[in-house]
This record gives sequence, C-alpha cells and structure tokens, in this order.
Amino acid sequence: MTSATTEPTAAGRRSKTITEIAELAGVSVPTVSKVVNGRVDVAPETRALVESLIRQHGFHRPKKRAASADIIELVFHELEGAYAMEVIKGVEQVAWDNQLSVVLSELRGRHTPGKGWVEGVLRRRPAGVISVFSGLDSGQREQLHSRGIPFVLVDPTGEPDHQFPSVGATNWNGGLAATRHLLELGHRRIAIVTGPAGVLSSRARFDGYRAAMDAAGVPVDPALVYEGDFHLQDGLAAGRKLLKLKDRPTAFFACNDLQAIGVYQAAHEAGLRVPTEVSVVGFDDLPPAQWAIPAMTTIRQPLRRMAAAAASMVITLRKGDPLPQHRLELVTELVVRESTAPPIKP
Repeated sequence: MTSATTEPTAAGRRSKTITEIAELAGVSVPTVSKVVNGRVDVAPETRALVESLIRQHGFHRPKKRAASADIIELVFHELEGAYAMEVIKGVEQVAWDNQLSVVLSELRGRHTPGKGWVEGVLRRRPAGVISVFSGLDSGQREQLHSRGIPFVLVDPTGEPDHQFPSVGATNWNGGLAATRHLLELGHRRIAIVTGPAGVLSSRARFDGYRAAMDAAGVPVDPALVYEGDFHLQDGLAAGRKLLKLKDRPTAFFACNDLQAIGVYQAAHEAGLRVPTEVSVVGFDDLPPAQWAIPAMTTIRQPLRRMAAAAASMVITLRKGDPLPQHRLELVTELVVRESTAPPIKP
C-alpha cells in the first residue's frame, strides 16, 4: 500500500499515513490495516500501541478508501418498549429513502459499549452510528472519527461533546410546562418522579419543575422528590411511598410515561381515582399514553422526528457535506388528556 496525501490535524500537525503509523509502531502496514479495520487477529498490546499512535498523531486514509456498507448502526442502552420503537421507525424512514438498512445493537442497560463493540463496528463499516440514550468513551469516539465513520447522539445522557452532532428535545421547557399545568389547575402538593440525577434530560426536566414552582411561589418539598431510573417500577414505588404521607401529594409529574403508569397503579392500590383524587402528568407521549385509563396528560417528545433528524445528519456527513446545525433540539409540547383535574377542595 502506498502512502497518501495527509491533512493538517487540529493542532496544525499533519496526520500520519498508514505507512508512517506502521513505522512508528515498528509493525507491518498490514498489521496497522487490521487494527484500522477492526480485525480481531492482532495482539492486544499491538492494537493498543497502534490505537495510541493514531490518537496521538491522527490518521489520514488514502483518498480512495474502502466503501462503507449500506447500513446505519443504531445503538440502544436498552432495546425494549415503545420508546425504542419510535426511534427505530424514525431512523428506518430516512434509511429507506436512502437505500440503507438498519442494524440494531443493545448495551443491556449500560450507557457505554463494552470492550470489543467498536471492533465489530469497524468490521461492518457502517455508513454511520447513531447512539440513543447512551454514548461512547473517548477512545471509541476517536476510533470512529479516525476511520471517517459519522457518529450522532440522540437524547444524550450527558452534556453533548461539541465534536459530535447530537439531537435532543427541550426537556427544561417540558418540565416547566408539565408543572405549570398542574399549578394552574390549583395543585400545590406536586410530587416529581425523576430519572437518574446524572442524566442530562432528567436534570433538565427536574430544573423545569423547580422553575415553575419557584415562579408560582410554591416551595419544593424534598419529601415529594423521588429519584428513579425511567422505569415503571419507579413510579409504582414513588406512588406507594408518597401516597401514604399524611399530607400526601395531590398531583404527580412523572418524568416519563412508564413512571406515570406506575403512579396510576399505586393510586389504584391506594383506592384513589385518577384524576379526581390525584392528577398525573407523564413525559414522552408514547402511543400507550393515549390508551391508558384515563388517557394520560403528558409532554410530547418528538422521538420519531429526533431519530429521523439524526439519520439525516449521518447521510449528510457520509456525503462529506457540512451540517447546518451541530446540536439540534426539537420542541416538546403539553398534551392535555384526562389524567389531570383540579384538586378536591378540603
């Protein structure tokens, strides 16, 4: 393989060719090629050395490089439920229009892929990777970047790295709108079931809740704040605990629809009717929300459009074109149904 023209790195130094990386590592060009392409038949120490040199010096592929496969790699931390289906449908819509297929990966509850995941991606050479409610560590991101594989985040768990495109929603506005709706109905004892404190969307929804309470002059009672993990069981546990309080909440803002369904069940167990005796607001507006009994008031998060926007970003980057926006936030919307009503007057 002959060396190719190189380009300046971000630090002003030119990136290295595959031949130069091989010389620095003291290995053959085919060995470096195996590492670059995610082959497994390379000693771990050699792979680590080559990856380190690529991160340190940069790596520039020959202009005529191997074509990517006609697939988009879609990575979930958990692949289940209506949330995942909405995202899949959004990505598939764009993939179909561009003659691409979609490959699904699940991290089994992890928010970062384990060892070996990126090597599989490099072997498959996808048109791009979309990571949903999960992310990559710095080494994995660098491996994709150095191989020219576009990487886009959907609903990132932490502050988005400005090096990589991301798509999210106006979570703070959603939390504000949900809580303001309950306040306008006359509720003051408003409980919140959050997601994990370390997750960006969860913090933003909680901050929106607090902002609405502060604006209304209603102190946030720490006893009415329950941290969950975006699972139905969180809403059930929160409802069981908080509805036993002497001064129980008259309303709940659950930070996703699954948690809201859990609150429904807890209210039923306590012999309380929704919304007559306890109001409930969810977040996401997944299809099951409208079929809940009573139909759920919730914040609509446009997951399908978010996923389609991420897939469009991958297509744009695959073509070598610049993105009009690096960070995209789509608007959330309050959808009022039948699970909220004014509190019963004492």
